[in-house]
Amino acid sequence: MKRIKIKELLLSKDFGKEVIVEGWVRTRRGNKNVSFIAINDGSIIHSMQVVVDIAVFGEEALKNITTGACIKVKGILVESQGQGQPVEMQAKEIQLYGTSDPESYPLQKKGHTLEFLRSIAHLRPRTNTFGAVLRIRHNMAFAIHKYFNDKGFYYIHTPIITGSDAEGAGQMFRVSTLDPHNLPKTPEGKIDFSQDFFGKETNLTVSGQLEGELAAMALSEIYTFGPTFRAENSNTPRHLAEFWMIEPEMAFYDLEDNMTLAQDFVQYLVKYALENCKEDLNFLNEMYDKELISRLEFVVNNDFKRLTYTEAVEILMKSGEKFEFPVSWGTDLQSEHERYLVEKHFNKPVILIDYPKEIKAFYMKQNTDGKTVRAMDVLFPKIGEIIGGSQREENLEKLEARINELQIPSKDMWWYLETRKFGTAPHSGFGLGFERLILFVTGMANIRDVIPFPRTPKNAEF
Repeated sequence: MKRIKIKELLLSKDFGKEVIVEGWVRTRRGNKNVSFIAINDGSIIHSMQVVVDIAVFGEEALKNITTGACIKVKGILVESQGQGQPVEMQAKEIQLYGTSDPESYPLQKKGHTLEFLRSIAHLRPRTNTFGAVLRIRHNMAFAIHKYFNDKGFYYIHTPIITGSDAEGAGQMFRVSTLDPHNLPKTPEGKIDFSQDFFGKETNLTVSGQLEGELAAMALSEIYTFGPTFRAENSNTPRHLAEFWMIEPEMAFYDLEDNMTLAQDFVQYLVKYALENCKEDLNFLNEMYDKELISRLEFVVNNDFKRLTYTEAVEILMKSGEKFEFPVSWGTDLQSEHERYLVEKHFNKPVILIDYPKEIKAFYMKQNTDGKTVRAMDVLFPKIGEIIGGSQREENLEKLEARINELQIPSKDMWWYLETRKFGTAPHSGFGLGFERLILFVTGMANIRDVIPFPRTPKNAEF
C-alpha cells in the first residue's frame, strides 16, 4: 500500500478506507484511554489527526512519539467527530522512523520569534510559517515559468561566473583558484589574473541581463531566472548577498511595451497566488499581516498609474509630508517616497519613468532632453519598488559615449557593444527580485524569512 499525502486525504470522502500517512508529529495529547496525534507531511499547512486507542497500543509503545518525531501510520479514514478537520484516522499500526528528544528539540514549544528561527534554518521549514512561505515560493516559481512559456518566451540560462559588472556597482564576489597566501603579481605589483583559472578577473554575477540581451537579439523574447550575488555589507531586512532574479529581455519592445508586460506579469503572479495558495495565505493573513489578502487583491484589481520621475518629484515636494530623506530633482527616491505615491496619493500601484541618467545604469536608452533615460520602476504598497527596468540603448555611438563617460573598461564589453554593431534593434527588459516578490505575496517583513537559507554578512552557516 502506498503513502497518500495529507493534502489529498483531507479532501477525501472515502470513509472506511485503509490508508497510510507518513510525516512528522506536531503535537500529541489525550488521556489514559485515547491519544490524538497531529501529523504533518508538508503537503499542506493542515495536519492529519490520528486517533490512537491506548488499550490497543499500550502507553509504552507511544512514549517515543513526541513532537518532532517521524512516523508512519496505517489506519482507517473516518469522518471527524471534532471541530477543525473534516476527516481523521483511526490508527491500526504505527511505525516510528525517527525519535525526537523533547528536552532538546528546538521546536518543542510554540511562540518562537522569527529571529530565533533564523538561527535554526535547518529546522524552521517544519513550522507552519515557513512551510507556508516555502509552498508559496514554489508556486510563484512555477507561475513565472508558466507565464513566460504561455507567452512564447524562451528560458535562457545565463552564466553565474562572469567577467563583467552589469550594474557598474563594483560590489561583487570574486571567483578565483589562485592561492590567497601566494598571489602572483604583475611587474606593477598588481594581482596577475592571467595565471588564474579563466585567465582574467572573474566574479559571481549580479545580473543575467547583459547576456539575456544577447539572446533576445536572436530569439526575440527571452527570460532568465537564476541566482545572483551582491557583496554589499548591508545588514538590513531588505538585503541578501545571494538572491534570485527574473529578467525578461524583449527585442522590438519600447518602454510602453515594457510597462504593459511588467504590469500584466506581476498581476498574473499575484492572482495565481490568490487562486492557488489560499490556505497558506489565510494563515499568514491571520498570523502576521491582517491586510495581506486585501493588499494582494488591491494590486490585481487596480490599473497601474504611469507618470514621469519629474512629475513624481513635484508631487512629493508639494505633499507637505515630513520625509526622513529630503526630495529634490536628481535624488534617488527612497521607499518612503515610493510608498507615499502608491498608498496615499494615487491609491494604486505606480510605474515611474524617465529618471535622471546620473542615477541609472549605463545601458538605459537616453531621452532627447539629454538629462533623462527611458527607465521604469514599478512601485507596490508596503515595499516600494518591486520591478526595475528600461528600454535599452541600441545606438552604438551613444552607448560607447556613456561607457566612456562612466569610465567602464570598454575592452571588457566588446561583445555587448557588437550587438549594437551587427543588426541592432530596439529592445527593452526589466528585473524582478524573486525574494522581493515573495515578501509582498507573503506579507513577511524580513527578506531573510522568504528564502530557505539566507546568505548575509557573517552568515553562511547552513
